[in-house]
Order: sequence, then C-alpha cells, then structure tokens
Amino acid sequence: MRFRMGWISSFLAIAMVSLIGSQQTIAQDGWTTIFDGKTLNNWDGNPEFWRVEDGCITGQTTEAKQLKSNTFLIWRGGETADFELTLEYKLIAGNSGIQYRSFEVPNEKWAVGGYQADMEAGDNYSGINYGERFRGILALRGQKTVIGDDHKPKEVEKFAESKDIQAKIKKEDWNTYHVSAKGFTFEHRINGVLTSVVTDEDKAERRAKGILALQIHVGPPMKVQFRNIKLKTLKPEGTSGVTKKKALLLAGRHSHGFGAHDHLAGCSLLAKLINASGQPIEAEVHSLEQHGWPSDEKLAAADTIVIYSDGGEGHPFNSHLDQLNSLTLQGKGIVCIHYGVETTAGRNGDAFLNWIGGFFEPHWSVNPHWIADYKKLPEHPTTRGVKPFSTDDEWYYHMRFREKMDGVTPILTDLPPKESLSRADGPHSGNAEVRKAVLERKEPQHTAWARVRADGGRGFGTSGGHVHWNWGNDQFRKLILNAIAWTAGADVPADGVPAGHVTVEDLLQNHDEPIPADFNKATIQAMLNQWNKS
Repeated sequence: MRFRMGWISSFLAIAMVSLIGSQQTIAQDGWTTIFDGKTLNNWDGNPEFWRVEDGCITGQTTEAKQLKSNTFLIWRGGETADFELTLEYKLIAGNSGIQYRSFEVPNEKWAVGGYQADMEAGDNYSGINYGERFRGILALRGQKTVIGDDHKPKEVEKFAESKDIQAKIKKEDWNTYHVSAKGFTFEHRINGVLTSVVTDEDKAERRAKGILALQIHVGPPMKVQFRNIKLKTLKPEGTSGVTKKKALLLAGRHSHGFGAHDHLAGCSLLAKLINASGQPIEAEVHSLEQHGWPSDEKLAAADTIVIYSDGGEGHPFNSHLDQLNSLTLQGKGIVCIHYGVETTAGRNGDAFLNWIGGFFEPHWSVNPHWIADYKKLPEHPTTRGVKPFSTDDEWYYHMRFREKMDGVTPILTDLPPKESLSRADGPHSGNAEVRKAVLERKEPQHTAWARVRADGGRGFGTSGGHVHWNWGNDQFRKLILNAIAWTAGADVPADGVPAGHVTVEDLLQNHDEPIPADFNKATIQAMLNQWNKS
C-alpha cells in the first residue's frame, strides 16, 4: 500500500492468455472462474501464509508468524492484459491488494511489483491504484489521473469524495472488488462504486501485460480472504491495443420542420465526425422513426447512448426506464440533447436526475429563444479544446438538478436576458420561481452540464440544439463530440475530439424534411464563417 517502494515498469493493454488447469470454468458470458474453492491449484505462494479455509483463499500473519516484506500469491494460469476481474474479499486488520499486469521481482521469491487495486482495514486507501515498486500512488480515491512521461500522476478530475466511497465499504465483512483494464486505462470499483481511474500515458514505464497476484502486507497480524474470483479476457481493437468505445446515437422523429429539431441530420453529422476523428470511439446512428426502439443487443453493445429527439410526456426513454436503469448500472453513459432533456416529474424525472444530473421539468423550466454568450468555460474533459462562444438558440434553462448539484458539473452557464421571460406563465414559458431566480436574484443559468454517477457511469445534458445550423459552430459541436466520447469512457484529447470542417452542404445531409426552394445557402455559410473565423 502507501508504505511500499515505488518504480519500475508500466500499465495495461491486452488479455488474459493460456488458461491452465482443469479447475477453471469458462462460462458462456466469457467469465472464467480461476479459484476452485478447494485447492490452490494454479496459485503459487508461501505456504506458511497462504491456505484454503472455508472455501476461500486465505492469507494470514500472526504474532508468531510475521513477514519481513510483502508477500504475494501468484496466479499461474496466464497473464493479465485487457481484462475485467471480479472477486469478493474480507479483510481483518492490516491491508492487502490485487496485483495485475505486474512483474515478479528478481531474486525475491513471491515478491511482485506493478499496478495494484488496494484494500485496507482503515478508512483511506481501499480502492486506490497503487504502484507496488512501481511509481507509488497512481490515483487516490475519487481521482481520475493521467500519468505522463515524467512518471507522475496528474489529477484531471475529482469525481467523488473519499469519505463517501468509504461509507459504501463494509468493515470486516465481504465486499465485491471489480478491476477493469482496457488499453491503458484502469478502473477500480468496490461494491459497484467507482473508486479510482488511471490512464497511463507514460510510454517508458507503463505495462501492457503481466501477472495477477494477491497480497499480504508486512506489519501487524492480519487476515485476508478471497472468494468467487472471476476473470474475463477482453480483445483489444486495432493495432494500438486500445479497445474502441461505441456510441449509439438515437435520432428521434421529425417534428419542427426544416432547420429545427433535425434529429437525423444532427445525429448523422456527429456520428460522421466521430468516426473520422481518429479517436478510439465509433458511432452508429439509429433512427427511431424508421426502426423503432433499438434491439437489446444494440443497446448492450453501446458504451454510451445519445438521444436527440422530442421529449416531454412522449420522450422515448419514458417507456424504457427499467431497461435503461439496468444498462446504466453497468456503467453505460447517457447524453440528452435539446428536447431530449425534457421529461415529466416523478419516476421519469428521478431517472434523468440519476443518469445525467438534471432535466427540463414543465412548470419549473422554460424554453425561450435567446442569445447565450458563454464567456468562460470550466476545466472539464468535455470542454477540452473548446473556446468561448455565443449562439442564438432555444436555450432552455432553470433546469431541475440534483439536490446540491450532487455529482453535477455545470458546463455552459450564462444569465438570460429579462426578455426571455416576457411570455405569460405556462408549462414551458414562465413561472414564479424562475422569475425570482433570474429577474430578482440574477442567478446565472446552466444550459449544459455533466454528471458522474456513484457507479462511475457518466451523463451529459444540453438544452441547445434546436437550430440545426448551430451544429456548424465549431465550439458547440466540439463540446458535444467531447461529451459523447467522455460519457463512453474514452479519453478526451487535450485539444478535444477533432470537430472537422463543416459547410452548409454538410449540414444539408440526411434531413427528414424537404429543403425549401427559397433556402439561402449563402446566408447560412456567411454565419458559419463569422462564427469560425478564428
């Protein structure tokens, strides 16, 4: 754990290979049981400290039998590369860990170094990523870090508080640990709660594969037990060894006429740019009007689900809450664009609060057209490479957000003009609360926001996107491309996902309404040129 020496090699990338021994059971879903519950077949460690007790791998030190240095039980069934691992553990005093993509220390029997999913009897370190003899602490709880060529981790996101994670961990009782290694990104979860994320860009020291091992830590007497140890090998895509993420863009039915709510055209443009970006993410468009609700297989294959459609009582998500709840519990992302952020209060709204952190609630939120000027953007993966911008759109505001903005980061914020509340009160046009907030208290309003859930899944909502031509704004478009990549679990580059060069001709593709005979391409192109001249 935190007292161990640190440095040597590096991080994740490929798959568990050459499974050995008849005791391993491979299920149809790809999970392999690597401990038979009876023996230490395929496991190698010091027999003075490791045994099978009550159907569990058990490591123990006592007052009479103590360690001079950390010792490990090494799995001899293959190497870890790109994989998922799940097991249950119970710890009595001391601390322990799960080594992966690791190495055996030369001339020291049962000594291991590498990436470690940590666990302890205390209140601070369970769930961190620790580099045993390998650069030290790589990510604390609640941190997402990136390790650069200087071999040092840098926090790029704080997604949870350590004390909140600790509250989900049971003392001296069974907990479930889940480790995911995909490409060079590593995620740890305990009891379904994301605890740390590391992306290792340290090309000199990161490790693409290595051994799996369990730890007993030097120090006072301790006991650790492991059971239900299962491993799933993942196949990397492409020559880089990085598994591509998948985004499913759901295009809603046509509704508003040419140039507004062009769901199919907007989704098609975004998907085209994602697939041409060179990033480890691919996108597919699914037309709800042409094909109905997507198949279970298509939804299961997606890492993030993007909805650009009409909403309210008829929101496509409303009749699929249970299915979407199940998918998000698996860590899948959700992105809602424009009318796609509106649903109804109650069960529907509660689901949106969990998935993306906020929603348009009738008789609370409003939907005026106004010119928003986003002069300052927060530091967040979705804003990488995005410059301040301004557009005239139907920017909904006064959203219903999670209490105290729990897990929600505002992304686009501006104070709407008083003219935006000039209409009479109604389900979308105004109410006493929004007038107090904007006209009396002068509270800036959030029109795009990001959410990290306790399970590590990510959500994003934006109220922009009514006016189709605004997809020609390089900054707005890059923000949404970043959001799709981020919610899919892909790493957003420092300068953002390439947003391409979009012309009027690009914006005229895949419309679900006929192009009017008097449509003036030159006017729209001049607007694009003005937006994107810098």
